[in-house]
Amino acid sequence: MPRRRASVALAVCVPLVLLGTACSGGDGGSSTPTAGSPSGSTSAGTVVSGERVYTGLTRNHVDGEVAYPQSPPVGGDHSPVWVPCDGRVYSEPVPNVNAVHSMEHGAVWITWQPSLATAEIETLHAEIEGIDYRVGSPYPGLTAPITLTAWGHQMDATSATDPRIATFLAAYTDGPQTPEPGATCAGPADGTSMTPDVHTS
Repeated sequence: MPRRRASVALAVCVPLVLLGTACSGGDGGSSTPTAGSPSGSTSAGTVVSGERVYTGLTRNHVDGEVAYPQSPPVGGDHSPVWVPCDGRVYSEPVPNVNAVHSMEHGAVWITWQPSLATAEIETLHAEIEGIDYRVGSPYPGLTAPITLTAWGHQMDATSATDPRIATFLAAYTDGPQTPEPGATCAGPADGTSMTPDVHTS
């Protein structure tokens, strides 16, 4: 997979800028979940135990918020604007509708409870920063300490050292589940699109 190592000099807080791209229209499906695998086993269509798989996700561009049945969402209608997902970690939550667009491009979205220990967050940083098609952000209200989401695939973890995380990332970072393979995850090089977090250690 392509890797892009970049450093951000400082965090900037400005509104999301439009990146002006077009995606394909909706597929007319519905957001119907398929039962996830039980703990300790891996079922067809999954790569780790405890993974949940969702099919029939719509892909229409919409204005405004979307009421997603999952939290974080695993796909569905979304904003025309994606969250830059070229190995960026954000210090503030990012909008669901923009992150879903990033997943349509092939990103894995790593989210964590805002109260997660600093050492755990630092470990997650190392799995995201500078790696194309990965993005991370805190997620208020998350029921698990950590949740990884790719288009139609999701898993929870209690620790950043859970070995399933590496397996999930290897399988789904710009993986075969991507509705728009080859679509960019890039954003402005100065990091002004959302509020990138600065990783200093």
